[in-house]
Amino acid sequence: MSLTKEAQFIELLKPAKHPLILLPPAPSRDAVASGIALSSFTTALGKQPTLAAERIDEQREDLDFLTWPETVLTTISGARDFVLSFNTEHNPILDIRTERFDKELRIHLTPEHGTIDPRDFSFILAKYKFDIVLIIDAPDKESLGKIYEDNPDIFYEVPIINIDRHSNNEQYGQLNLVDVTASSASEIVAHFIEAAGEEFIDANIAESLLTGIVSATDSFQKKNTTPKALQLASALMGHGADQQKIVKNLYKTQPLHILKLWGRVMSNIRMDKDLQFIWAPVTIEDLVESRSKSEDLPVVLDKIRSNYTGAIIYALFFKESPSSVRVFIKTQQENRIEYLLSVFSNSQRTGDMLEGTFPAVDFETAEHLLSQWLREVMPRVSD
Repeated sequence: MSLTKEAQFIELLKPAKHPLILLPPAPSRDAVASGIALSSFTTALGKQPTLAAERIDEQREDLDFLTWPETVLTTISGARDFVLSFNTEHNPILDIRTERFDKELRIHLTPEHGTIDPRDFSFILAKYKFDIVLIIDAPDKESLGKIYEDNPDIFYEVPIINIDRHSNNEQYGQLNLVDVTASSASEIVAHFIEAAGEEFIDANIAESLLTGIVSATDSFQKKNTTPKALQLASALMGHGADQQKIVKNLYKTQPLHILKLWGRVMSNIRMDKDLQFIWAPVTIEDLVESRSKSEDLPVVLDKIRSNYTGAIIYALFFKESPSSVRVFIKTQQENRIEYLLSVFSNSQRTGDMLEGTFPAVDFETAEHLLSQWLREVMPRVSD
């Protein structure tokens, strides 16, 4: 009889000593919270996990109330050693020393007899220090951005556990924990940690998991809120998660610069009732005056989506160069963002958001292009 996915999850983790937990660039709060929970869980199993994602630090301030793992990286370096091997059977090495220069490292060897025969010298690629990879919220390996581009071999030499809830997931793992009915990545992670034993869900893990669920469901207001998600939330509170603290940190405490930027954006908000489309332009002056960065725009876009539930598509336009306008898009419905991704060739998905670029010299041109494009493609998407 074949093992259940729950049993396979435990069996794959058992021999691992250094799990690598990866999230897509600029990960969602749900992805980060579930990554933190997995880090805590694998630590409880006696392992030394590493959590990594490009721009993960952007969520650090909002999720600082959670217990973050000791090792959190934005890039993966030194994942694999390069070994210089010497056959010392006939000529032992008596001494080794190194010299470091500006752009050079020299290794000095002192043999017991005469000189070293070049045939006794070889190069060896050591095993990766990570012995299992757990990937959260990424439909394919390429969605991991630079981490994948800079370390492609690790994804073919180390077992992968693929954790996701999106229907476009390419099932690229040795174990694929993909559940399109789940409210969040945190719900999936919670199920498999619970399967390992309820004793592993301490207050810290419960709080991380509930944070992910609350964020992904917009505090249980979105359509992806299922009875299962509500039941799980209740169970996590029973394990010590503080829902009031989570809601306060996610929705009621925002840095002053975010509030200033939000106010400036709201003063320029526009709506197309036929398309159920809300958007706003954001200028360099808006960022400078509010002391914000372009990385803050997804947070502002989330606030607009939460406060204007009458629309389906939400976008912010930012002029990133004289000849191009960057657009950030979010929707109220999961199937729409996946369809937009499939037809918007100059775009990439980061969490629940689509980012793309229009070749336009001003906001008006970019807004017209997106509106025209939405009119063409949105009727093909079912509600």
